[in-house]
Amino acid sequence: MPKQEKGKSHSTRPVSKRPPSWCKYKPEEVEAIIIKLGKEGHPPREIGTILRDQHSIPLTRPITGKTITKILKDAGLAPSMPEDFEILLKKAASLRVHLEKNKKDVNNKRALQLIEAKIHKLSRYYKDKGVLPPDWKYDTTKMAM
Repeated sequence: MPKQEKGKSHSTRPVSKRPPSWCKYKPEEVEAIIIKLGKEGHPPREIGTILRDQHSIPLTRPITGKTITKILKDAGLAPSMPEDFEILLKKAASLRVHLEKNKKDVNNKRALQLIEAKIHKLSRYYKDKGVLPPDWKYDTTKMAM
């Protein structure tokens, strides 16, 4: 079977763990920007994009020594649920609404099965890590609301 990768045009992360020499921000300034953006309601993925595009900060960890979510958690602004998990839950809920309207859409029934499998796998991981409570359960009726 051929490899699933297609090309090498994607960017790679910097090898160095030190902040780049051209980035003139101090750790306190970066943390202040992150907290300000968090108070405005931006999720961590958007904060990273804003830092990269508008402030020319490639990665926060080499500069501050902490990730964006860790900085937000220290400031009390962290989301209650991990982002990747929350996105999967929203995707499953919207797909479930679609399938209620279109009962014969078998391709998206399969897609929903795959998404729910990812949800169950991630929930096990986050329960083991202590991010989700041990009694958390994926309930389709509760998540659809």
